[in-house]
Amino acid sequence: MTIATSTLMADGRELIYFDDGGMAHPHTAGDTRPLDARSEENTGELRFDALTGDWVAIAAHRQTRTYLPPANQCPLCPTSGENLSEIPDSAYDVAVFENRFPSLGPAVGPVPENPVWGTRGRAFGRCEVVAFTPEHTGSFGGLSTQRARTVIDAWAHRTEALSALPGVKQVFPFENRGQDIGVTLHHPHGQIYAYSYVPPRSQVMANAARKFYDENNAKATLLGDIVAKESESGERMIAQGKHFSAYVPFAAHMPLEIHLTPHRHVPDFAALNDAERDELAVMYLDVLRTLDGIYDSPTPYIAAWHQAPLDSLLRPAGRFHLELTSPRRAADKLKFLAGSEAAMGAFINDTTPEQTAAMLRRTSAALKAGQA
Repeated sequence: MTIATSTLMADGRELIYFDDGGMAHPHTAGDTRPLDARSEENTGELRFDALTGDWVAIAAHRQTRTYLPPANQCPLCPTSGENLSEIPDSAYDVAVFENRFPSLGPAVGPVPENPVWGTRGRAFGRCEVVAFTPEHTGSFGGLSTQRARTVIDAWAHRTEALSALPGVKQVFPFENRGQDIGVTLHHPHGQIYAYSYVPPRSQVMANAARKFYDENNAKATLLGDIVAKESESGERMIAQGKHFSAYVPFAAHMPLEIHLTPHRHVPDFAALNDAERDELAVMYLDVLRTLDGIYDSPTPYIAAWHQAPLDSLLRPAGRFHLELTSPRRAADKLKFLAGSEAAMGAFINDTTPEQTAAMLRRTSAALKAGQA
């Protein structure tokens, strides 16, 4: 069992340590930085886009956020004499804290009802940072299985806690890896956003899931049906476990795209049992190492953990899953989201999902053979 220890930072933000394997550490070091107390009145703004029905967060205060600092000034490394970081403990396993430069929050609450052109409201929600390791270099794929399991427990803990906040409609853990994706800190880390609205892509997926669910009289789910069909075909399957399957989706949007989906219908991290979390730690590490094994340099990616919206109508049909995507289409080439994709949302993939899956299977087999 992962042990969580909560404390407060100098400005009042919450910091939670998660210790590997039930080995509790004292975590008594305090945040001694001279920070002004944070005010919930300093929440950014949401504006309603009447053309699309989307909410857009206006967060001009983030222009001053930390950007690619040198290693000796990293805010995610343990605090040392010359670096008073965001994490005061001189050693930790996994740490989660409220973002100092949040896109949403720190105040929570609902979005305005019946929005029209010109509707604006406070950018309610919560943004948290998840430091996967005290080590400044490396990546999630380089973590031990035990550490990956601790991160999964941290994601589950935060999903449950954030889902209970007033006004929160969606909790989204994710990781941006690599400068080509746009990371602003090199230290291995991810983020969690708790939205006060259901984001556009999640809404589209939730609507499709609910439609399938209703058409099948609540006896089948869309992702369950997809996993069964991918398993039967086998063409795009990469790995199958007792509890999860990893595959390249039939209509992959990106040159490298892998979905990791549970066999049991669960809405989020918090609903996974211990056996599922154990297998997920192993399979997710294998998937990431395979992705990095394709070429001679690390592959940039976005790891998007899709959880069911908290809306009572949408939630029963929504199944938790990972969508892992990379714009890397060759060793020295990236796919940029230009006119068709960025402006129209109409994706054009330069590779076939079947070719990508075969390449990933060969890479995985070669890596495992090299470890034997």
